[in-house]
Amino acid sequence: MTERLKTITVYAGSAEELAENYKQSAYSLGKAIAEQKRTLVFGSGKTGLMGAVAKGALDYSGEVIGVINDDLNLPNLVFDKLTRIETVPTIQVRQARMNQLGDAFVALPGGFGTFYEVLEALTWAQIGHHSKPIGFLNVDGYYSPLIDLIDHAIANGFIYPEHRGLFVASDDPEQLLSDLDSFTPPENMFRWLIRE
Repeated sequence: MTERLKTITVYAGSAEELAENYKQSAYSLGKAIAEQKRTLVFGSGKTGLMGAVAKGALDYSGEVIGVINDDLNLPNLVFDKLTRIETVPTIQVRQARMNQLGDAFVALPGGFGTFYEVLEALTWAQIGHHSKPIGFLNVDGYYSPLIDLIDHAIANGFIYPEHRGLFVASDDPEQLLSDLDSFTPPENMFRWLIRE
């Protein structure tokens, strides 16, 4: 039996005018994290999918840690009913802290910020800064175009084929968490460094 990952860092969009299926999937992920006695780490937002995933965890008595940078620490943006909130000076420090706290990373649907966060986590895995699992909650195929782009980059030689194994994807929150628990980093991870 694989050991369950304790702390899940979730990247998520904060836009508010979103289809209900996205909000429900985010809420279900938060609920699953709480029911499985895991800790949720996220960017502290109370709007959009950020708010939905936190609410899902909190409604089921989960532990929720928010990390927010000073210039976004505004009452209209920040979820103030969390287990703990950490305030940091910049968005770069925020990202590093969220990555430090997590045993695994999940990208919910989102925009530029979410793309930046999950692609940085993938880049850090690629260059050996961590070997933590990364997952896409692929709600209604939201991340399929990005995954297709990654496959396109592999086909054209810009990404080594083994790095396709750095992430998992599922449209089901519980299945995704299970896949993260059983994740094994790909072999030959650092072939690109020695150019074999």
